Amino acid sequence: MEKYHLILWAAIFVLTVIAEISTLQLVSVWFAIGAIAAFIAAFFLPFWCQLIVFVIVSALFLMLTRKFFKKFTCPAIPTNIDKDIGSKATVIEAIDHDNKIGRVRLSDVDWNARSVDGLPVNIGETVVVKDISGTCLIVQRCNLTDDSRILNKYNEHIS
Repeated sequence: MEKYHLILWAAIFVLTVIAEISTLQLVSVWFAIGAIAAFIAAFFLPFWCQLIVFVIVSALFLMLTRKFFKKFTCPAIPTNIDKDIGSKATVIEAIDHDNKIGRVRLSDVDWNARSVDGLPVNIGETVVVKDISGTCLIVQRCNLTDDSRILNKYNEHIS
């Protein structure tokens, strides 16, 4: 038995307990238990065996208690923002992707908007919400029927 092994396992135990207390997310409690087991093993076994004890006890404790602790953790609270993806909105301020301006009205709420393809969209056009980034809707025109129209609009935009 070497004293520095005992100090090492005690230090790992203290650090993992501090990490556990500071996060309150059950991220290191398993390693604290493994450190206690390795600390006890330090009285009887060589260092390489202590490492194996630490890994096995930590992994075992994690596997055996994960389901139990999972019951006590809060599930992610879903929001209803995803319901707006795929919805149609009306452009109320022309969308200019390059100048980062544009607004749409969706369900009687005005949103900042950018076009998904970077092309400008005129006032009054109907768009489909493709994504949401913060307070900005990423939209695409509904009435584009073919690729040539997109190409024509793009060529008008860059000239």
